[in-house]
Amino acid sequence: MWTTTRKALHSIWMRSSLNNKNSNYKATGYRHFLLAACSFLFVFILSACQPKQGAYIQKLKNQHYVLIVNARPYIVKGVCYNPIPIGSNQEYDWWGDPNKPWITDGKLMKDMGVNTIRLYQAHEHPEEVRQVIRDLYNLYGIRTLLGDWLGFWEYPCPFYGDQKFQDKVKAQVLEMVKLYKDEPGILGWILGNENNYSCLGHVNPWSSPEVDQETNPQKQKALRAKIYYSFVNDISKEIHKIDSRHPVGLGNGELVGLDSADKFCRDVDFVACIIYRGKTFGNLFRSLKMTFDKPVLLSEFGADCHDAYLKKEDQNMQAFFLQSQWQQIYENLANNKTGAGNCIGGTVFEWTDEWWKHSSDNPESWKVHDTEGGWSNGSYYFDIKVPGGMNMNEEWFGICALSENLENGLNKRIPRKAYYVIREFWKHPVIKKAHKKK
Repeated sequence: MWTTTRKALHSIWMRSSLNNKNSNYKATGYRHFLLAACSFLFVFILSACQPKQGAYIQKLKNQHYVLIVNARPYIVKGVCYNPIPIGSNQEYDWWGDPNKPWITDGKLMKDMGVNTIRLYQAHEHPEEVRQVIRDLYNLYGIRTLLGDWLGFWEYPCPFYGDQKFQDKVKAQVLEMVKLYKDEPGILGWILGNENNYSCLGHVNPWSSPEVDQETNPQKQKALRAKIYYSFVNDISKEIHKIDSRHPVGLGNGELVGLDSADKFCRDVDFVACIIYRGKTFGNLFRSLKMTFDKPVLLSEFGADCHDAYLKKEDQNMQAFFLQSQWQQIYENLANNKTGAGNCIGGTVFEWTDEWWKHSSDNPESWKVHDTEGGWSNGSYYFDIKVPGGMNMNEEWFGICALSENLENGLNKRIPRKAYYVIREFWKHPVIKKAHKKK
């Protein structure tokens, strides 16, 4: 940069010196020109040397990935955030709660070391969304990953094969980006969550005339994946036109369908994976690198703290699982020789318990911390022996418990052991070191 500039200045000076022999008038003009040129080049150099602001993904020479925020490497140390009080369900408008739960939570998060929250969907009132984003960032330095469900919970199903449906969802997402892209607290965007499962027909199944014409079930799934991932890619390209300062993530359940994403969804910046594999992520990071070479954010993972087999709370096991998971996240960050180098952090599920999850349609149950499991996962082996194997309880995933006692108008937050264990790990992360070959 400086060598090129020096040559340019020298050239201008030489031309000015040669013309000095012709007349003082011309020499004066050239001197003015030289001063103007020097001023322009100085401003150009100054602007070129300014670090790039905002957030973006950088691919290193060793093919590892780093998230850069305001010119510095950034590890996402986050939580999924949905502060619903005891006695309410998912329809509760916490954004407009006059007690401002995010203020209370933000202080606890900062003390823990949290630097990011994940919000699955923006609220319908932009000023309330801005207030949450600004308060968390201005008071506690906590950034926000803002998402959109992409119509996944539309009734009777998400019509990803319908152009009108696609246009409606795309317009909604782009409006969100336009509204919040200039907020200093925004870190990036996440499109969808586990929407890829709808392509398999497992959750919220959908079809289209093109899919219906195909008789082979496997080819039908492939067609749905092509339609869905192409749709997400189209949205991502449009977001990049509007906002070049924040990365776009593809929300995806496990690695399912990412072979299709590799063909039809190349314009996303990272994969936001939802992973529940117990204390280990297994070969996830290397498998992703081979299947869809994009950086990965573990956007939803964790462990509940209720032992369904012994029928009691088990904070020790939750803390053990979460520490193991965070250790593997750190092992797969860039420039660690033992890992894949494609991880940029994670947002653990979740900040506080949600008492409404087990029977979301029964208001009476929202006042009770239900202890009955809702689904089965053998990777959480400590209580899989429960009759029926239903060991996973979504009402107990919080790293903070909720008390029925109120404090400042809110259910008092009670940090569990996992809160302190993760805090200490973030302060002094212990990761595996590569063994030197003799």
